[in-house]
Amino acid sequence: MNFEHEETKLDFVKHRNKFFAISGIFLIVGVILLATLGLNLGIDFRSGTTIDVLADETVTADEVIGEFEEIGYSPDDLTLAGDNNEIGRASFIGGLTQEETLEVQSHFEEAYGNTPAVSTVTPIVGEELAKNAIISVLIAAVGIILYVTVRFEFLYGISAIVALFHDALFILVVFSIVQMEVNIPFIAAVLTIVGYSINDTIVTFDRIRENMKFEKKVKDFEDVARVVNKSLVQTLARSINTVLTVVFAAGALFILGGEGLRTFSFALVIGLVAGTYSSLFIAAQVWLVLKSRQLKKVRSRKVQTEQPEA
Repeated sequence: MNFEHEETKLDFVKHRNKFFAISGIFLIVGVILLATLGLNLGIDFRSGTTIDVLADETVTADEVIGEFEEIGYSPDDLTLAGDNNEIGRASFIGGLTQEETLEVQSHFEEAYGNTPAVSTVTPIVGEELAKNAIISVLIAAVGIILYVTVRFEFLYGISAIVALFHDALFILVVFSIVQMEVNIPFIAAVLTIVGYSINDTIVTFDRIRENMKFEKKVKDFEDVARVVNKSLVQTLARSINTVLTVVFAAGALFILGGEGLRTFSFALVIGLVAGTYSSLFIAAQVWLVLKSRQLKKVRSRKVQTEQPEA
């Protein structure tokens, strides 16, 4: 379909309050869920021990868990890795003592002929990783608002940041609902989404700016709304086509990439959809509201200036 010929039929601006309401309701419910259910923080952000059980042939999760239970241990999480699922990665929240670790290594060395690899995350390291993850997202947000402000104007930067925080919170809410593990690959996915979303937003903003140049006079809400709606219609096909191609790739990674990439690819799929939605229906609409208010203030000051003194 050629969306450019549908400009008179598609009116996204008219439904802006619906878009705001949908996102607002979802995010409010999401914040409540985050406060009650919380996130399923992985061992990367909590103290604990990870043991990689190495086998010479394919193993199953039940088989590895059975070996642990045989010596009185129950992993909090277990995933399979390797080309042929010959590695069982067991996580113990809170960690194991040195004696317990040696007992586990001795048992699996006897069972599979290989000494398991052990890594431990202390509470201090977990807290530092969580803090650095938050700082990295905030630095990315500040850099983006500065770039967009210089490239366009301050109102574009504010709108872009609103959309970015919408996307980040959206991903957190979904992960709180499904209780998938939040780990380092999850943070990598969030930062990837931040970059993708701002790219999509800038394309939309660039089209708005170009269309504004063709307008002889933009003085009120109706004028700005016409430009924004026209720009959204013109970029709609491009945004949908782009996100579909990337979602197919991320979806394939989710299905075929193995357990180690599942968190990253799932977050990527959710974030891509949220990023496209926010670029078209949040960022542009927020800019419309802010720009209209700015024009209203300019008109008001102009009227006050032109009024003759009593």
